[in-house]
Amino acid sequence: MAAKRHETRGARRRKAAARGGSHLVLGAHQSIAGGFTKAVDRAVETGCECLQVFTRNINRWDAAPLDLAEAAAFRKAVEAAGLRLVIAHDSYLINPAAADKTLRRKSIAGLVTELGRAEVLGIPWVVAHPGAAGEQPVDVAVRRAADGIAEALAATKNLAAGILIETTAGQGSCLGATFAEIGTMLARIDAVPGLARRVGVCLDTCHVFAAGYALAPQAALDATLREFDACIGLNRLVAIHANDSKKDRGSRVDRHEAIGKGKIGREAFRLLLEDRRLRGIPMFLETPKENTRGVMTPAQDRANLATLRRLATEKRPHRSGGIARPCGSPSSAPTSASIRRRTSAPR
Repeated sequence: MAAKRHETRGARRRKAAARGGSHLVLGAHQSIAGGFTKAVDRAVETGCECLQVFTRNINRWDAAPLDLAEAAAFRKAVEAAGLRLVIAHDSYLINPAAADKTLRRKSIAGLVTELGRAEVLGIPWVVAHPGAAGEQPVDVAVRRAADGIAEALAATKNLAAGILIETTAGQGSCLGATFAEIGTMLARIDAVPGLARRVGVCLDTCHVFAAGYALAPQAALDATLREFDACIGLNRLVAIHANDSKKDRGSRVDRHEAIGKGKIGREAFRLLLEDRRLRGIPMFLETPKENTRGVMTPAQDRANLATLRRLATEKRPHRSGGIARPCGSPSSAPTSASIRRRTSAPR
């Protein structure tokens, strides 16, 4: 009998969208400068079908309370714009894996704040980096990250908003560069009754590439997605950050580039866009918005979205195959830390 695994709300929405025949959902991160509704205006102006925002100043711990009238106006604007999905990204200060007790407590409280703000704004998911190990052993830090995320979710048990753990490039001591680490975090969070459906994953193409995972040719992408499925489960994948990379595969350096102009390349994005396993998963640009003169302009988002849409129509013979690596490091043999597929039924 096939193993049963937790299915997020996003996975169920994707299936409904795919049945309806509309599976390409493309958008971008937009600034909330000038007010939350301005982010929606920017999304519409650039041709977005989905939107990511920060809900606060990401470089400060304190956050001004949300104006309820502004939050209501934002929800109304999102509905009027017909945006398929809106997600938030958390503060870069947050580190639930921190060894320092004070920083960890502030980080968990920060996640609680992020979830509360998302709830008021009608945003179903907050994308969160799992944190950095620092001088801790990685396995210890992975457990601390999972437990910190679980604590934040448990503290907000009456909310619908959930957390998407983002894949990382592994720069410095950052966690989440391997699918095995994220799978371990999910398994630990899932063990707490009631939390599984409020935690999923956001895959960043630049990050996984920099971490060592190949996205092209087809056989390599097959292997990468099969490893993702073995460690995490494709049904936990709710969002994709579509970013090219300025740095080489395996560099472990996080530097985003315009679509098709970096080391990942156009062919990899074409393969991702046509892959049936990813059908219906919204893709959000986090690519540079500056033009050649260094001026921020919506033209950059429009150009990158246009590139993705062109690539999605470039049909070529599908070539499946490739030997999938077991759950583990993208550049090494599987280890004893590799996780098995979850077998518990959804709660």
